[in-house]
Amino acid sequence: MKTPRILSGMRPTGKLHLGHLVGALENWVRLQNEYECFYCVVDWHALTTHYDDTSRIREYIVDNAIDWLAAGLDPQRSTLFIQSHVMEHAELHLLFSMIVPLPWLERVPTYKEQMSEIKDHDLNTYGFLGYPLLQSADILIYKANAVPVGADQVAHIELTREIARRFNHFYDEVFPEPQTLLTEVPKLPGTDGRKMSKSYGNTIALSEHPDALKEIVRNMVTDPARIRRTDPGNPDICPVGDYHDVFSDKKRVAEVDQGCRSAGIGCVECKMWLFDSLQKRLGPMYERRKDLESHPNDVLDILNEGSRKAKAVAAETMSDVRKAMKIEG
Repeated sequence: MKTPRILSGMRPTGKLHLGHLVGALENWVRLQNEYECFYCVVDWHALTTHYDDTSRIREYIVDNAIDWLAAGLDPQRSTLFIQSHVMEHAELHLLFSMIVPLPWLERVPTYKEQMSEIKDHDLNTYGFLGYPLLQSADILIYKANAVPVGADQVAHIELTREIARRFNHFYDEVFPEPQTLLTEVPKLPGTDGRKMSKSYGNTIALSEHPDALKEIVRNMVTDPARIRRTDPGNPDICPVGDYHDVFSDKKRVAEVDQGCRSAGIGCVECKMWLFDSLQKRLGPMYERRKDLESHPNDVLDILNEGSRKAKAVAAETMSDVRKAMKIEG
């Protein structure tokens, strides 16, 4: 049987952090064993909100790819590529824009949410309204059978399925309807207890030096009701407790729960336990990252070779699209 294919991507808008690791990257690494994987640095998508300053996109493309490789993505098992290097994405997006009703885009939940939440950029652009359509083109250009996403992206995959059905109805059976591979994203707040966001400065970058990581962990907020060392705490409402649940083993989590509730341990000790757990997870990645950082051209070569592979697949799909629409040259 043919190996099923998946497509997923990340926007190069800054350094990747722990949320990216547990929310996507670790899952991507596992999926390499089961699927033909296409992982894309979606630099055009970065322009939907960061169109006014593109000065660091190239830097972040390489930086993000280094994190991907350090986390365990293998270019021998996955195609790692840059969206803008495959112009067929834009062509399919344009053709889809001719057949997709405007209300389909306006009803996407994240459109209204981000319009109200993001205040530092003018999002009244077609690019922002149409980014789910470009996302659909990203997926369907590879005839992906499935897409790994968190719960907040399920509506986007359903839109992609609707677009595939509409195209196939008008023209010919070109596209499969991709399934949702729902990724369980663990609870991981920002280091200050708020929602994790690069704009809040409350993330932990995957590239942090161990000394910097220790200082960040040392300054994390804890249970606000625990004022004195002798006061019992509640790890259920403490960001440090949330991080232990994700990064520490069961034995350590139990020790944190019992020690915090009984005031048997202090917050500083609890944080240093967390630092140890994070180092076990991130230390090997940090060492791999240092080696990759010293060879940035090798990383670019991987992305360029992946883009060539992706372009070959995308070109075949666009040939099928043009034939179905009877617009081939």
